[in-house]
Amino acid sequence: MAATAGRLQGLVSVITGAASGIGRSTAKKFVENGAKVIVADRQVELGEAVVKELGSAASFVKCDVTKEDDIAAAVDAAVKQHGKLDIMYNNAGIVGERGPIDQAKVEDFDFTLNVNLRSVFLGMKHAARVMKERKTGCILSTASVAAIAGGIGPHGYAASKAAIVGLTRNAAAELQAHSIRVNCILPGGVVTPLIHSLNPDVKLTDEQLGQGMVGTMGFGGRYITPDDIGNLAVFLASPDSFFITGQGITVDGGFIDLYKDSLDLWFGSKQEVLREAGKTGHPTGDEK
Repeated sequence: MAATAGRLQGLVSVITGAASGIGRSTAKKFVENGAKVIVADRQVELGEAVVKELGSAASFVKCDVTKEDDIAAAVDAAVKQHGKLDIMYNNAGIVGERGPIDQAKVEDFDFTLNVNLRSVFLGMKHAARVMKERKTGCILSTASVAAIAGGIGPHGYAASKAAIVGLTRNAAAELQAHSIRVNCILPGGVVTPLIHSLNPDVKLTDEQLGQGMVGTMGFGGRYITPDDIGNLAVFLASPDSFFITGQGITVDGGFIDLYKDSLDLWFGSKQEVLREAGKTGHPTGDEK
């Protein structure tokens, strides 16, 4: 894929969890807008396939986001290959711990926080390490509407995503002095491997699952796609958003503001609203 002049021309990025879902779409959007991309993911085969699709503007680094050395190595790879790091997108995440709170296993809860939150902290830490020297940069992270509305995700997932919002604001306050912007994106229900994993026994195509979400987390007759999140990430990573920092931007078709008190379209009647917190299951490896 040949890069064209765009909003991110000449910028260098690292995207975690870029082998599939939101990360993959964002990597594609970044390259289309002129950026170089380090695809950082633990899924080697999928990650290498993404790089092959994107061409010379992309390269793959195997990265387990629970390991600080791996995240540091991904950042260092960007600097070694391209001389700098302009954009760090902490995107990797899992559904993680599931089940009623009185039955949840603490080790599953801890694992969820390690993947979803600790990895974001580490990404911010190592991005800031190299960005502060140049007095410029953009740090993005994927949170979720589960951060601001109860009952949408499991306890560990909701806690980790809410913490990302707080961490984003705090890091933005510190790094403002170095001209580094820090923001996060709060997607609604996006059709990715992660959302399929919420109900693994229900075999639906992306289109079938997406159409089921049109009534609540949809807008204009269609559902949210990974490309919608990628398009916002391009804007937030570009100079066009120069004065936007410390923000958590919701992408949910108005779900949180318009439908949270009358959920009767996607999940069934109000009494049958999907409460992921009360479902059973175990951590999965599906990344965003």
